[in-house]
Amino acid sequence: MGTIGNVIWFICGGLVGGLSWCLAGCVWCVTIIGIPIGMQCFKLASLSFFPFGKEVIYGGGAGSFFLNIIWLLISGLPLALEHLTMGVLLCVTLVGIPFGLQQFKLAKLALMPFGAEIIREEI
Repeated sequence: MGTIGNVIWFICGGLVGGLSWCLAGCVWCVTIIGIPIGMQCFKLASLSFFPFGKEVIYGGGAGSFFLNIIWLLISGLPLALEHLTMGVLLCVTLVGIPFGLQQFKLAKLALMPFGAEIIREEI
């Protein structure tokens, strides 16, 4: 079921979200200081392309907190608003609710990506 969900997701909105994360990663990688943040963006782009069957575990320490604050001010809010808007639009229909919930998961991740770990869900 996760494979079917991921294929439908990619066609109906995952491509746009994933490309947004890739664009943010490219912008961050322009500077040497931003390369670790850009690499995190590329990792999260893969989640945005295919989110079904994956879970996000939040954690981290003071370094993650500091990076999340910088991230939030520069790139986090636009990405979170994009995912939130797409999630609300998808939840208008009954069929789109599972896809909208994935958008909300990505919106939360866009607000605090550092210290987050992506794991595969157990069946």
